[in-house]
Order: sequence, then structure tokens, then C-alpha cells
Amino acid sequence: MSPKPKQLNLVALDEKLARMRDVLCELGTVAVAFSGGVDSALVLAVAIDTLGAENVVAVTGRSDSLASAEFAGACDLADTLGAEHVVLDTKEFDKPDYVSNPANRCYYCKSTLYDEMAVFVADRGLGGIVNGTNRDDLGDYRPGLIAATEHKVRAPAVEADMDKADVRELARRFGLSVSEKPASPCLSSRLPYGATITPEKLRMIEAGESFLHELGVRECRVRHHDTIARIEVPQEYLPKLVDPECATSIDRHFRELGYQCVTIDLRGFRSGSMNEFISLNLPE
Repeated sequence: MSPKPKQLNLVALDEKLARMRDVLCELGTVAVAFSGGVDSALVLAVAIDTLGAENVVAVTGRSDSLASAEFAGACDLADTLGAEHVVLDTKEFDKPDYVSNPANRCYYCKSTLYDEMAVFVADRGLGGIVNGTNRDDLGDYRPGLIAATEHKVRAPAVEADMDKADVRELARRFGLSVSEKPASPCLSSRLPYGATITPEKLRMIEAGESFLHELGVRECRVRHHDTIARIEVPQEYLPKLVDPECATSIDRHFRELGYQCVTIDLRGFRSGSMNEFISLNLPE
């Protein structure tokens, strides 16, 4: 294959990176909604590289819906990048609209985070809030994007026309340890819409996924259906999980967590698979 198409792609990516820098320069000083995932990590790294660490603050919302390993990873990465890292204890569990887990649950979660960040930004006199949303996110059902729009949160990757592949390539270029990190949305996303969210349920989910990670399963979801755990993993992991010895170990561990029945979804891992169960009109 001729190297020319690859070179053209790299030139286009350089142009996108330049546009991202322009967005950040327009704001001057920013608070980055920082989860520790590859998307927000890239925005944070580019912001520091463009504006200087003294003009950038990484802000992470902490709550029961954030897995402890994810929080620890975000703290470590912010420190590695030399970013000021502020942790805001969000209180979405005080909101009935969130706990009742409607189809637009993410709207209430993000609204809570951005409310808290808006106060912080005003107190610090920062130019604005930015997040890690990329172009691919716009094609999915993401109520949190509405909250971002309402709070005037800028998405430098979207404004630079970057998709997920662009983000990962630039993350490699910046040497980010999370460049290949799978997406890991909040633990509440593992419950069917309409099922009440409780910290106890989320701890069961977190412990189950942690156990699967220990078995070498890099990407997984434990979907919580009351007393039933429905495990989703990429297809290549299915033979491992149905191996009699491994299956027995998983079943025993999940029963100890409180599940009465443990199942493996034969369709494999599907990001946002709970959206398949939505049976109501989604909000516009």
C-alpha cells in the first residue's frame, strides 16, 4: 500500500489538533471534566501543553457510581501529567430523578457535575469548562450531552472534528498510558432503566467486574438484573468464561456477592446494551 494516504491522514490529524488548541486558547484558562479515560485525558494533556499547567485544572466528580479503581487511575494520571487535580463530591444520589434511573439518568448525573463545576469555575475565574466528548459520541443516545449544552460546556474534540480513532492516535502521540484503555462508563449504567440505583447494588457490580479483571478479562460489563448477573465480555473471552473450572469459580464468587443466578450473554459485550431495553419515548 502506498504511504501517501497515511501521510494525508496524519496531516489531517495535525490540523485537527491545531483546531483543538485554538478552542483551548480561546478560553485561556479551563477546567477539564476529567474521568481518567482516554478522551478526557487527551483534552487535559493538550490543554496543559497548550496553555501551561498553571492555567488548567482537572476536575473529577466522585460518587458511589464511580468505581474505586477508576477514581484511583484518574488521580494517578492527573499527577503524572502534572495537573492540578480537584475532586468534587457530587451528590446525585440525593436526587430522586437520578436514583429512580429513568432513561435520561445521565442527564441528571452530568447536570449535577456541571452545576458543581460551574461554581468552581466562577470562584476561580476560569474561562470555561471543557470535556472529552468526541464526534463518535454524537451518534449514540447520550442525555448527558444535553446537560453539557445547557451548561455551555465546550467539547474541543468535537469542535476539532475528532472521532475516537483520532483521539487514540493522538493519545499515543502524547504518550498517554490510557491510549488503549477501554471505555468504562459509570456503574449505574449496568442497571436496567427504571431499576432503583443503590450504593449496595453498585458495590456488587464493581466487585463482580473487578473479579473478572483479575481473571484477565480486560473489558467486561456485569449487568445487574435484581438477583441475576448477566455478564458481557468480548466474543474472544467467551471460551475462557465457559471453561468448567473458570465458570465454577465465577459462579461461586458471584453467588458470594449476593447473586442467585449468573449468566453469560452469548451476544458478547455491547456498549450501551441497556438501551436495547428502553420501551418508552426517549426525550428529545
